[in-house]
Amino acid sequence: MLFNSQALILGLLPIALAGWYAAPTRALRQIWAIGASLVFYGFWDIRFVPVLVALTLINWAIGHAHERWPRGIWPILGILLNLGLLAWVKYANFFAENVAWLAGGGHEAWDIILPLGVSFFVFQKIAYLVDLRRGKAHAYPLLDFALFVTFFPQLVAGPLVRHNEIIHQFALDPRRPEAAENLTRGAVLFIIGLAKKVLIADTLAPVVDRLFTHAAAGGALNLAEAWAAAGGFALQIYFDFSGYSDMAIGLALMFGLLLPANFDAPYRATSIRDFWRRWHMTLSRFLRDYVYIPLGGNRGGGGRQAANVVATMLLGGLWHGAAWTFVAWGGLHGLALAVNGAWNRAGLAMPRLLGWALTLLFVTGCWVLFRAPDFPTAAAMLQAMVTGGPGRVAIDNTQAAAAIAGVAAALLGPASHRFALERIRPQPALALPVAAALVYLLLITGGRRAHDFIYFQF
Repeated sequence: MLFNSQALILGLLPIALAGWYAAPTRALRQIWAIGASLVFYGFWDIRFVPVLVALTLINWAIGHAHERWPRGIWPILGILLNLGLLAWVKYANFFAENVAWLAGGGHEAWDIILPLGVSFFVFQKIAYLVDLRRGKAHAYPLLDFALFVTFFPQLVAGPLVRHNEIIHQFALDPRRPEAAENLTRGAVLFIIGLAKKVLIADTLAPVVDRLFTHAAAGGALNLAEAWAAAGGFALQIYFDFSGYSDMAIGLALMFGLLLPANFDAPYRATSIRDFWRRWHMTLSRFLRDYVYIPLGGNRGGGGRQAANVVATMLLGGLWHGAAWTFVAWGGLHGLALAVNGAWNRAGLAMPRLLGWALTLLFVTGCWVLFRAPDFPTAAAMLQAMVTGGPGRVAIDNTQAAAAIAGVAAALLGPASHRFALERIRPQPALALPVAAALVYLLLITGGRRAHDFIYFQF
């Protein structure tokens, strides 16, 4: 069930909210929300649900076993279990294919079910288990832990919420004095995210898909087409994923729960380090706290720091997908971060405008590698961006308007979560235009095929 679907907006969401606010006790609220979340998750494939439920129960039991017998072995076993599951469902065919290639043979892909969002909820559990071993977490009651893991706004594609950011909020009464403000601000942020997805990301998707498919088939692109493909995908993935994050945070706020922000105008970053402080912020925090720092972080000399950051980003690239293009994408960002670190340690400076231009150019070029199905396609696309001949790109007026609006919003407008949660003041005069915007977006989603969110594949 997609966030941008009428089934969720007109069906599951009103029912889930009604039960949440009507439930007389905390336990009943949580049971209702867990049930709604499992319905949401099972909508794609009912076979996903037993995996999610079993993994939730096992990790909850590990937490209680560690509390009863406080030895480090329990969290370690849990971490290995979670990583083993992720390795099997997401990477088994990838590793087997590469081993077979090295041996000079072939590999017939195994039929393995890949549960939707497995990378996100596995990382969420790993963070909890690491904190448990560090003494920064404790065993939670079953309903608290189950809702923490399954809560549908953040289940499939984040934000990567930590246990200490949300579980304590379950004790709050959703009918508290700020309930009306939470509902209205959450609804506004949800609609902003829906607009990002429907009006920009999904409108640009056909152009991006057509150009990348043409390049993958061996077709030549002119200069305009190559830049339209690269720039279009940079806009598509940003508005697709930030739109999802806005919708997730907005949905949660409608339940009276505050999730961490995930984007903060990343295309205005003036360095690659600044970019990763603004892009997919909850993943950046996870990689920093649970990979980079355990590897040694900033301890040691510049060479050690560079090795740590490159290793971290290589793993981050592999997390995005079982393909060498993702690993290379992560490696390039790791090298850029290492250069950025060395530049800063040397006390060098760069004009902000130049830093912004170089950062955006680098990020856009790397998105080509991220989007391309293989290295030859990425190479052909990047070459066309430099040496492509003259020509035009075929786009209609709606797509051109979406691109212009996307550029303006990404570079000039306020970060959407700040606008909805801090700047705008709830007032009756806004009710009619906000409702009209929702109706308009619902009509659009009902009139054309809904595109899955890009990060669902990860």
